[in-house]
Amino acid sequence: MPVYKAPADDVMFLLNDVLHWDRYGNLPGFSDASPDVVAAIVGEGAKISEEILQPLNLSGDREGCTRHPDGAVTTPKGFKDAYKAYAEGGWVGIAADPEYGGQGLPYTLGCVVNEFSASANMAFTMYPGLSQGAIAAISEHASADLKKIYLPKMISGEWTGTMNLTEPHCGTDLGLLKTKAAPNGDGTYSIAGQKIFISAGEQDLTENIVHLVLARIEGAPAGTRGISLFIVPKFLPDAAGQPGARNAVSCGSIEHKMGIHANATCVMNYDGARGFLIGEANKGLNAMFVMMNEARLGVANQGLAISEVAYQNAAAYAKDRLQGRSLSGAKAPDKPADPIIVHPDVRRMLLEIRAFNEAARALTLWTSLQADVARRSLDPKERLTADDFLGLLTPVLKGVLTDKGFENAVKAQQVFGGHGYVGEWGMEQFVRDARIAMIYEGANGIQALDLVGRKLPKDAGRALTAFLGEIQAFLKENEANADLKVYLGALKQGTCHLQQATMWLMQNAMGKPENAGAGSTDYMHLFGLVALGYMWARIAKAALARKAAEPAKADAMDAKLIAGKFFAERMMSESAAHLARISTGCDTIMSMKAEMF
Repeated sequence: MPVYKAPADDVMFLLNDVLHWDRYGNLPGFSDASPDVVAAIVGEGAKISEEILQPLNLSGDREGCTRHPDGAVTTPKGFKDAYKAYAEGGWVGIAADPEYGGQGLPYTLGCVVNEFSASANMAFTMYPGLSQGAIAAISEHASADLKKIYLPKMISGEWTGTMNLTEPHCGTDLGLLKTKAAPNGDGTYSIAGQKIFISAGEQDLTENIVHLVLARIEGAPAGTRGISLFIVPKFLPDAAGQPGARNAVSCGSIEHKMGIHANATCVMNYDGARGFLIGEANKGLNAMFVMMNEARLGVANQGLAISEVAYQNAAAYAKDRLQGRSLSGAKAPDKPADPIIVHPDVRRMLLEIRAFNEAARALTLWTSLQADVARRSLDPKERLTADDFLGLLTPVLKGVLTDKGFENAVKAQQVFGGHGYVGEWGMEQFVRDARIAMIYEGANGIQALDLVGRKLPKDAGRALTAFLGEIQAFLKENEANADLKVYLGALKQGTCHLQQATMWLMQNAMGKPENAGAGSTDYMHLFGLVALGYMWARIAKAALARKAAEPAKADAMDAKLIAGKFFAERMMSESAAHLARISTGCDTIMSMKAEMF
């Protein structure tokens, strides 16, 4: 049976020593998040994940969800009670507006808890996770009346939310969607069409489900300029705000998926369902992107989460499994063989995963803090810079963390050998669950194109210039610190490669856009390496300081320094390969005729 222990100590080290949580105390919501409060939230988030969610992960995967003839869906045994505990604990609305029942705490703390819960039970976490995205979209774009009706119930967890974009003929290209919205004459609309791949589209956890649906109002312009966003509840709220008449929306079937079996992924049929317009007509993508961007950060967190739980199980197994003898002589002469942790290649796999996890967690938290600054700061310049960083890093986080999260789940499975391929150890579930994160909320190739084609040139490259400027300032500030030499040297080289790749794209992609397309995934991963390398340099600096100030923490800090050194020596060097591939351009890729494939 797989196990999981939330990395609460690492989170607190990152928040306090690396990211300097205390410096954000002037932001609304942060004054309520004192160090003691943060520690309590992190501790309780760890507890519910370890004790309530994790024990249901393997059984939930095996049982899956069941659709009944009437369209109702039953979630696996134990999920209903677990969801009740999660909602009653206030975890759904941890960062939501207090006016509607939320706690108003920093978004960053919500991301911490979401990592823990996704490691413990990714399929379960999608139910409240989608609600949080829907809450964000409604909060920012819906009318006051709609907010009053829906937000309190969703923030309390009494109702859940979904996101309905994809149709059988259109996924990424939303301009092709066909779902129609006909005015009813009373300010509401009649929604007709079919949506597919709708996570948590139907379930038995809550008394109502609030679907956010993209549709085209009759007579609207073609393409994305004619898309609107609607609230379409499963049950129409009555005058008292309670679930009333059943709306004309139903689950037609459940998708039979590779992983996340315990989450109901539904085909949703809208047969003249009553919908309520969010924001302006034909401006639905503006509102939906609030939910999509939040969801993309959540999916990035899933990549890290699966990588973390897979690592924990692989490391424990490597220290216990006896197989062969150490190349330098027996390390356990009293046993018939040595534990496989003695073998360099096993250590290589484990260190590749661990070195990624610690830096990825730091990058996720740092980006989450940018989201908090962008939403809460009273300084327009601070908000602008933070929003730039958030926009720039969102596709990087989603693409890189989920690509590497899947790779790391496979590496962890490899540590188990044949036992990793059978179900009882849980590793094959981690591999299956991790795979979807590379696909949904925008496939990773689309994230790479978004980064290269939209985020880099936006505002004349202002966000990238600021990001590189921050790294260069850090390098200059710490260049005399001999203890940081290996970390800074690797970061400096990687940053140089990123600058060269950026310049190459500027010179070669304007007149030949396919050069950008051919190099986009390598560029995204090169960018991710540099961002992770920057996090490791900051972690190493903080670890050295903590080790000097608190000798009792020496072993824990040394472990970080070794993992960071491994990243600098063995993983940052990949930046050269990414640059080389980007610089080859698109000619060979595009030269083969379609019929030759």
